[in-house]
Amino acid sequence: MKNVLIMGAAGRDFHNFNVYFRDNEEHRVVAFTATQIPDIDERKYPAALAGKLYPEGIPIYPEEELASLIKEHRISEVFFSYSDVSFEYIMHKASYVLATGASFILLGPQETMIKSKLPVISVCAVRTGCGKSQTSRKIALLLKERGKRVVIIRHPMPYGDLVRQKVQRFATYEDMIKHECTIEEMEEYESHIKNGIIVYAGVDYGAILEEAEKEADIIIWDGGNNDFSFYKADLEIVITDPHRPGHELKYYPGETNFRRAQVLVINKIDSAKKEKLDLLLENIKKINPEATIIRANSTILVPEGNDIAGKTVLVVEDGPTLTHGGMPYGAGIIAATKYGASKIVDPRPFAVGSINETFQKYTHLDKVLPAMGYGKKQMDELAQTINKVNCDLVVSGTPIDLGRLIKTNKRILRVTYELEEIGTPDLKEVLREFL
Repeated sequence: MKNVLIMGAAGRDFHNFNVYFRDNEEHRVVAFTATQIPDIDERKYPAALAGKLYPEGIPIYPEEELASLIKEHRISEVFFSYSDVSFEYIMHKASYVLATGASFILLGPQETMIKSKLPVISVCAVRTGCGKSQTSRKIALLLKERGKRVVIIRHPMPYGDLVRQKVQRFATYEDMIKHECTIEEMEEYESHIKNGIIVYAGVDYGAILEEAEKEADIIIWDGGNNDFSFYKADLEIVITDPHRPGHELKYYPGETNFRRAQVLVINKIDSAKKEKLDLLLENIKKINPEATIIRANSTILVPEGNDIAGKTVLVVEDGPTLTHGGMPYGAGIIAATKYGASKIVDPRPFAVGSINETFQKYTHLDKVLPAMGYGKKQMDELAQTINKVNCDLVVSGTPIDLGRLIKTNKRILRVTYELEEIGTPDLKEVLREFL
């Protein structure tokens, strides 16, 4: 039996354990390490989920303790199990592990994808913030129009009680409250629920699939963090971003998605520069010339947008797009510019607590406030930060209704954005052929 360690961030790591290690008597998982997400280390993957081989559960340590854990527990293999990292980053991690004497391993699709008895469409991306969620929404509605019962299964974000979060079903806004969802979770679930689409998420994606299959004709895997699908898909759709050309060949596992895609959606064409779009098209031609290409705009609207003209505004953007995705701006900045804001306030001098720590870690952010909300304390600090800023309006580019979630002393205008295909082929045509 080999002693192994799983490097993770409360998502892919738990899935890899469940499908590959849980009943595997050839490996003994000594520990998980955790990064990216606050407050998930110094906990345990619970015995109730870990199976008969782990009656005491499995401890979770900060990734900073990786070398000492390898030495103390005589770890022979380290399995890297999180996503949206550059090739330079992952090879530094590999070199660090190899220097200790242990092996550095990536589990692939064949070993980690679960087969469904229903048709599965996966929607993934080459980076966080490409516009995957709006694509998933449109696909779900198009299938619903065809009379199909559609269930979305969303990439995991389990940061609370893992046993309670084993299988989560979201059909109403109250379900999100019941499950104590973070802002990041609500950003992904709320729009689907508003459209009458049931969403599943959680920790055990085998158990989740069994429940979802009971009320669906088609499963849509709504990926996150540019990870590849947890399920074997019959149709793989991948979103690319002409604002970040070249990233599709520089990030793990985004390039995996890029190479596997049967359909590549080029989103945000309306706000992209031609030379960047041309570079992305050239990379598609070189790497995946057989893929069907769908061109699309990300149409940005603010119902009360005329009120932005001439105003001093604070822009709040989707947190993961700015942090994991590395973008310096999002839909909020585009909307503020489009509707004529006179000034966009730098939020950094007003940042409170963990919001200030976020700015210190992600130094490329200067004109946007990331909507961080990994728990009530961080949501409160986000509200406090907004309250301290001297501005006329808040322009919120997050996918959720931020004003309903947190209470501030500012008026918040919500930005909406939807996928708008340009010409053909489009998603309706692709789905018609698929069905």
